[in-house]
Amino acid sequence: MESLERVGVTGLKTIVMTNWKNRKYNFVPEVELTMDLEREKKGIHMSRLVESITECIEREVKIRRGSLEEVERNILEKLKERHPFNHAEITMKTDLVIPRKTPVTGKTTMETYSVAVKLSSDKGGYTKLLSVEVTGNTVCPHAMNKCNGRTHIQRATGILEIETGYENRIDLEDMIDCVEDAFPSRVYTILKTEDEKRVVKEMYDNPKFVEDVTRGILRNAKKRFKNCRIRARTVSEESIHRHDVIAEGSCMS
Repeated sequence: MESLERVGVTGLKTIVMTNWKNRKYNFVPEVELTMDLEREKKGIHMSRLVESITECIEREVKIRRGSLEEVERNILEKLKERHPFNHAEITMKTDLVIPRKTPVTGKTTMETYSVAVKLSSDKGGYTKLLSVEVTGNTVCPHAMNKCNGRTHIQRATGILEIETGYENRIDLEDMIDCVEDAFPSRVYTILKTEDEKRVVKEMYDNPKFVEDVTRGILRNAKKRFKNCRIRARTVSEESIHRHDVIAEGSCMS
């Protein structure tokens, strides 16, 4: 009988509270938790596994932990007492809401970012993979050069992934900054006229191809984070083409 690498649950919703750097966060993540299954075992008792996971999570939500990965580690450690495994993974995908100030009027706007934290346990050791997804823009330098300063602008999505050891403290907000700072300009949910003028000016003063944005994400992350494997991906939703364009890259820090 063949062994299986991943058996478990996915799409499980719960609530998680953290206290990261003296700031309180409340999340409603979607959880996926899987473990390996040795060939000697036909299968897991799925209802029993879900019950165990739910009980472990319920214990955790009563305590405000330091980070999502700390919550995940505690869940895996408690779960292993009931369902022994060699390798297990838990991923929490959620939204992180950050208050921002618009660039000129200083109006507060709540910006939402998709984030994910994946913790892997392999024979007792832990590694984590953090991911953020950020909305921005690209501004074509080539068209600007050929069209007397006029160019096409499009919405773009930047994704930054960092893989590192459990003990390496990585701030999701710092990761988001690495991506936003790589775009021609930051974007905001709410903009007054003065703010809009500033954003457009920044975009035209700092035109970038999709590959420029990806290189900028990698460069920013490499400067800020150490002992990590870094991956970046940018997708530009082209406004004058019927296709989109992407650029991906990776590096070590």
